[in-house]
Amino acid sequence: MKILVPYDGSRHARRAVEFVAARTPLAGREPTVWLLNVQPPLLVEIPTAASRRRLAELYAMRADSVLRPARRMLTRAGLDVRGTHLVGVPGLRIARVARSKKVDLIVMGSRGRTAAAGMLLGSVASTVLVHCDNPVLLLRDGEVPRAESLRVGVAVDGSAYGEAAVRWTLAHLDLFGLRPKFELLHVVRELPLQTKTLLANLTDMSFTQEKVRALRRKEYERAVRSTLPLFAQASVPVKKMDLTGEAGEQLAAYARRNLDVLVMGSHGQGMFKAAVLGSVATRVAARCATPLILIRRA
Repeated sequence: MKILVPYDGSRHARRAVEFVAARTPLAGREPTVWLLNVQPPLLVEIPTAASRRRLAELYAMRADSVLRPARRMLTRAGLDVRGTHLVGVPGLRIARVARSKKVDLIVMGSRGRTAAAGMLLGSVASTVLVHCDNPVLLLRDGEVPRAESLRVGVAVDGSAYGEAAVRWTLAHLDLFGLRPKFELLHVVRELPLQTKTLLANLTDMSFTQEKVRALRRKEYERAVRSTLPLFAQASVPVKKMDLTGEAGEQLAAYARRNLDVLVMGSHGQGMFKAAVLGSVATRVAARCATPLILIRRA
């Protein structure tokens, strides 16, 4: 597994390193961890060959100073660590490295902001998500999960993105520990369910709460039809969990209470859309400090 960890020495970046270092089952599976330090360009009065050489030396010294403690922590965890540094716009450089090295996962801390600020995930994370479709693990302000085996929820909605999230999860089981516990989550929207219930009550006075529950089960089974067999094929036990309400809020609340990691596909939109990640993923990211893995490619 190839993991890219953007690192600038900040508190949020340290959380990303702590997460990877805590995944001890990875150490025996020869993963490669790339530490990437991106620095803003410095100006020089006269761009001579000598000044450019001194500037390159300065960038290298700063990168070594910043990356040293992160490299030490990851090496101590038994991981194969490689460090590099670049100069430029952080989000764009991170996206380019992720694409060129074909990494399986980008792990990064995010200085999340409020919805009113229009940058729920912070500018660097948002730029990365716009400019590359590699899977991204975002760590906010919650506790870094340190258990050897994690509680993992995979959110699906019957779309190709949900199926991609399940396939990615099953292809990278080592990330989640030796004996992880998996749950397959789907949120049944309340309004369509209430509408069906109302119409049924108008035509059939014997409509009961059991029939409402049957509608929920039917909707859940429809949503997991293509993904539940994937767990069976991989011989991985999974718990079925259906929720009701607004998808973003329900997934965030459930993850906070019950999960160490939430995995979901993202119906991503362009940079100038209202929601870069799609409305559900945006709401989850805004409301939940649980580590969130976004699968960008269906």
